[in-house]
Amino acid sequence: MSKLLTIAIPTYNRAELLDKQLTWLAKAIKGFESDCEILVSDNCSTDHTQEIIKKWQNNLNQITFRSNKHPENLGVMKNIMYCLSSAETQYIWTIGDDDPIQDRTISYVINKLKQQQNLSLLFLNFSGRNKVTGQPVYPPTIIGNRWFDADCEDACRDGKEIFEHCFAKSVGAVIFLTASIYCTDLVKRALQNWPDAAENWISLAYLAGYCAAHGDVIVTKENYLECIVGVSYWQKEPKAALLMQYKHIPEVILKLQECGYSKQFCRQMLLRNSKEVDVKVFLGALRRWPVSAIKTVIPFVALVGLSVFDVMAFKQMRFAEAHEPSIQEVRANTNGRRSTAKSITKIKN
Repeated sequence: MSKLLTIAIPTYNRAELLDKQLTWLAKAIKGFESDCEILVSDNCSTDHTQEIIKKWQNNLNQITFRSNKHPENLGVMKNIMYCLSSAETQYIWTIGDDDPIQDRTISYVINKLKQQQNLSLLFLNFSGRNKVTGQPVYPPTIIGNRWFDADCEDACRDGKEIFEHCFAKSVGAVIFLTASIYCTDLVKRALQNWPDAAENWISLAYLAGYCAAHGDVIVTKENYLECIVGVSYWQKEPKAALLMQYKHIPEVILKLQECGYSKQFCRQMLLRNSKEVDVKVFLGALRRWPVSAIKTVIPFVALVGLSVFDVMAFKQMRFAEAHEPSIQEVRANTNGRRSTAKSITKIKN
């Protein structure tokens, strides 16, 4: 890999937004042309996206600028996975065509990637804003409009621990595409281990978790971009809420266990997810798609039941360990019994 970073943009029928994002990129990337490559993947757009791509390929002729156009629309997740798997640099940063990113971000990212030799994942902190109202959107369980509350600016060496913290605090944060910069070799390996990742709308959480488990992790203290809330691709799907709550999140948690996260953590996350599901979502789906709803929920219920059993067993084991006498106590008791036996013998004699 001759260069450091691929900046990839998956897009579909949003030529004006792509043009705006490439305008930002052309400005922000100045001075770092030799470190970066650009990749734009067009998901078979029917508007003038190709004209915008050609325009910027000409304008940015001092940097490697690759483009791809799929012969048909593969769906947003497969287009994202194409970007991740097509990178030929050490790191891959796939950004949304509509996410506002600060001009200083590329400078920060390049310098951090050069400083850290064993970096596997970099999370850029971000704020949230509602697409419709324009009002700030605050992350659940976190104070302030800063979606990652972890303090890990100089690379945490226990990547699993920091990812567990971030994932437990906000699933939405770890699946925000533009906030995640992956080690290319690791993310490709993760995709090989889960070939059907594109079928799961939050599989980006698995990719981040896999990378975090195999190296150092940075989470920035400051915000470098903004997430426009309320326009996620999966929110347009009729069965989105049902699949997210009852299938996709549990599936990702099980995949995290496969790549080395503790059974205890994964079971706790499954139970937490079960407490947060909205029963109304299931009841609504049951009325509209009864067979599909039942097929989706039955494995979920079985998994939650198994998780309850495992967590209770673990707590019982820890309780037993906590009340188990130490070696010193056993020795003291043994010596005490011996002394008592000797005393009794003397009395008898």
